Amino acid sequence: MNLELVSFAICPFVQRAAIVLNEKKALYQVTYIDLDNPPDWFNDISPFGKVPLLKVDGEVLFESAIISEFLDESLPPMLQSDNPLTRAKHRGWVEYGSNLLFEQYKLITARDGDEYQVQKAGMGGSLARLANEFNSGPYFSGDQFALIDAAYAPFFMRFQLLTERQEDLAEIMPSKLAEWSEHLLARQSVQESVPEDFTERFTGFFAGKESYIFNQD
Repeated sequence: MNLELVSFAICPFVQRAAIVLNEKKALYQVTYIDLDNPPDWFNDISPFGKVPLLKVDGEVLFESAIISEFLDESLPPMLQSDNPLTRAKHRGWVEYGSNLLFEQYKLITARDGDEYQVQKAGMGGSLARLANEFNSGPYFSGDQFALIDAAYAPFFMRFQLLTERQEDLAEIMPSKLAEWSEHLLARQSVQESVPEDFTERFTGFFAGKESYIFNQD
């Protein structure tokens, strides 16, 4: 297949698809766009005006969960369980992870300390709920890296960067989720799923949005 991933460089949902592509050792091209000023061709093929898009031999797929499942069904090795009930449960927790990413965005874009504390408390509750579903690790399903792990790795990568700026965030991360994060962020597929200058791009983008976390120096 001829695969082209249309990306905004710091988008966590694009990163989900890139991790799956990397786990599959697939050959693919990445095309970066500026979501604040997207090209006309992007608006023509993106129903929601969002990334990621995956072009497959000229056909266009959208939505990260759908892209990831397509790749898993099309390319070895299989990253989903053979059990239909397990797959369905994982889909639900992938959606929970999407909500966590939106909560994380609200935390990052909080403009003052009071708003930051409100968002931090909300995220702490969400992480505690997720920890109740996590078993012995090292990955969500045990010893094997699965599609659901690819869905959560972008959250943990950003959380690590945020904690470097705001050390008190570490207190809301349950220890077993911190261990999960460590295993995910050590994987080559995750490390190579973002541009080499990701940290600088991420920091610069949110510093420009009057983020409390990134504007305390």
